[in-house]
Amino acid sequence: MIERKKQQMTRDKVSRLVNWGHWFAFFNGILAMLIGARYIGSVGYPESVIGWAYLTISTIGHFTFLAFIGYLIFIFPITLLLPYSKILRGFAAFIASLGLYTLLYDTIIYDDYGIHLSPFAFDLAWQDLNALLHSTSYIVTPIVIVLVELTVANFLWKRIDKIQKKQWGNRVVIFVGVCFVSSHLFHIWADATNMTEVTRFDDAYPVSYPATARSFMENHGIDSSMQSVESRSSTSRKLSYPLNPLQCSADSQPNILFITIDSLRADMVDSVTMPYLTQYRNQNQRFSHHFSGGTDFDTSMFTLMYGLQGNYSDRKEFTSTAPILTSELSKQGYQQAFFAPKMSDDIANAAIFKGMQMHTSAGDNGSADADINTINAVNAWQSSQTQPWFALVNLTAPEDYDTPIGFLGVQTIKPHMELKPAQKVLFNQYRQSLNFIDQQLAILLDNVSDDTIVLITGTYGQVFTSNTSDGRNDLSPGNVKVPLIIHWPDGHGNKINYRTSHYGIAPTLLSQVLGCTNPSTDYSSGRSLLEPNSETWVYIGDSSRFAIYQKSEITVLDRFGKYRIYDLEYKKRLDKKMSAPELIQVMREGRRLYNQ
Repeated sequence: MIERKKQQMTRDKVSRLVNWGHWFAFFNGILAMLIGARYIGSVGYPESVIGWAYLTISTIGHFTFLAFIGYLIFIFPITLLLPYSKILRGFAAFIASLGLYTLLYDTIIYDDYGIHLSPFAFDLAWQDLNALLHSTSYIVTPIVIVLVELTVANFLWKRIDKIQKKQWGNRVVIFVGVCFVSSHLFHIWADATNMTEVTRFDDAYPVSYPATARSFMENHGIDSSMQSVESRSSTSRKLSYPLNPLQCSADSQPNILFITIDSLRADMVDSVTMPYLTQYRNQNQRFSHHFSGGTDFDTSMFTLMYGLQGNYSDRKEFTSTAPILTSELSKQGYQQAFFAPKMSDDIANAAIFKGMQMHTSAGDNGSADADINTINAVNAWQSSQTQPWFALVNLTAPEDYDTPIGFLGVQTIKPHMELKPAQKVLFNQYRQSLNFIDQQLAILLDNVSDDTIVLITGTYGQVFTSNTSDGRNDLSPGNVKVPLIIHWPDGHGNKINYRTSHYGIAPTLLSQVLGCTNPSTDYSSGRSLLEPNSETWVYIGDSSRFAIYQKSEITVLDRFGKYRIYDLEYKKRLDKKMSAPELIQVMREGRRLYNQ
């Protein structure tokens, strides 16, 4: 009988501790919501009732769920093993304080770098600790949190019986459960209808994985794109592009011909493979250490036209925001046209080409034939123009190693790099394609007046593989170092030896041709090509995978924080830690237009 009473008392004690733990977890969920409000300031506040409604129920459901999971993992087992209230209250207060301060630190990391805590982010932030913890409040705050947790733990313990009698528990559980489930249902609808006002908060909170329905709908033949590109990509007020209105006044209006060639390596422009372009390069301004913005068309073209790092390219705001460059050209009365092989409607209708006449060319026998038709279209168009014009011409044959049927090119040679037998075949076929493009450039440029500004560059480089996925993931110098040649009216040939990148092309045209006096930081990640860049790094890639080219090493990272460091030849992996100062600058630059 006595033993049974002891067991009953123990069960009652444990039950009381469990009830106390539930309320303690709920209170910490409320504290987590208050701290989590800092994330909203980083992302940008909602601009509609729908946005606020989703954010409210999502915040309540997410942070109370996190608090309850923390309770189940760390506190509930101790409740069963050591059912002593004083020990449990002290331990729970310590665990809760640690969790809240970790959350607070994560808000600092997210606001500064745009990523949540991970081993990579922690290592990065640790090296920048002084800049992050720039206030004594980060010393006082942990002490305050511990005191609050201890006070609340004792307060709830003394009043747990009264709280239980009021029977609020079931109502709170139902309310939190409804918020949690409805936030996911809300997100499924928002994702299916591409409601940016809701989905732009997807990555705001840590360990947040809102439910989606797009793949389900597509598998069942339902169109998930119910809204137009314009409506689903409404800009957030957090984006400031440009930071200040442009002040531009041009003295003259020269025509501008901008030629981009897919898969054009810098080290392949020589007097044997591309004799015309080599001679043209020697007669004009040439940049010997120029880098592309990415390893695929979308990312590289984005960096060329916007002058921004590639990690901006997947932000939804830019699907409806035209480049400052083309907007200013339109203001100054330029006729604009884009010439390229036939492409998807998504690319053709993208904001990057807004305001341009689209001229697409088809080729019955491949991309080389399409390039021939493109050159003919450009020559016909520019000869009929009566206003100043800007023509963007994209040639694609080298990407496919393509040449026209019956084309007689250059002789096969031994590669100047180490290649496997199959790669040697691709290498020499690539040279044939470059020789074909060289001849097309001669046809095009011989019909352009000398007072036209001409820019020629590679959209990206080339690695010798038939697997396009391998090519896009390769961030080696051969795939990112491209030639850049600029012909200025009445200019002369000179060689630029300092490092430049695609980010500098838009600022150069805006400042040198269109007479814009704003500092390039108002609208670009780059600087004018005509002045050495003060940055010690170049960012290449998008937000999924990118490389940072520094003075003595190359750091390759992915979105999960995994990184590898190579020598400048990309041949040897270095056993060392990344250089934090440059990486910190890179990450801040990638969010600068959202932090004003």
